[in-house]
Amino acid sequence: MSQGVPVPERQITDEQFHDATLIWDYHRMGHEVRPCSAAIGLGSHDLGVATTAADLFRSGLFPVVVFSGGNSPTTRARFPRGEAVHYREHALSLGVPDEAILVESKAANTGQNITFSRELLAEAGTEVESLLLISKPYMERRSYATCRKLWPEADVVCASEPLELDDYIKSIGDEKLVVDMLVGDLQRVIEYPKLGFAVEQDVPGEVYDAYERLLRAGFDSRLIGS
Repeated sequence: MSQGVPVPERQITDEQFHDATLIWDYHRMGHEVRPCSAAIGLGSHDLGVATTAADLFRSGLFPVVVFSGGNSPTTRARFPRGEAVHYREHALSLGVPDEAILVESKAANTGQNITFSRELLAEAGTEVESLLLISKPYMERRSYATCRKLWPEADVVCASEPLELDDYIKSIGDEKLVVDMLVGDLQRVIEYPKLGFAVEQDVPGEVYDAYERLLRAGFDSRLIGS
């Protein structure tokens, strides 16, 4: 009999996990991080964003970070005082000095994250030529496409917690939910340029086919309007 915590039974098939991995890899931009004028930590349910921001700050990659995000139906219980406020507290606990943190606590979507953070950095007198966007791993491409639309003059570099899909699923604890989120973000990458929210991104055929298979299989709880 094995000891320790039991391994959860897989909820999805091997084929579905393969399709999810294709989409996961597509969402991650693969940028090499480098020093930037400032960073933005995009609010969400994932405290790993703040952890990664603290790690990158300690590496000397930026002098100031904006934590951006208010509340949403999916984060209100986890972060009752708002995503950015909790991110700030976590970063402080990891050694980031208070003077290196700006808090933007009103944004309710990625476009507002970028727009409101840009305004806050300008008010603080920070000249931004390059920008390090720190997000959940599967949100890198959407945040990149959004920033390129709304702040085209900034040189954008994307970063996230260095996790593979298996490890991320373990951190969330719900395979179905994670795959739903991957599918939902890819739908936004595809559809948001048509609405003027983001610049267009090329979606390889194998990634699009994987997306359609997962949609047909019912991984649809995080689609636009759901």
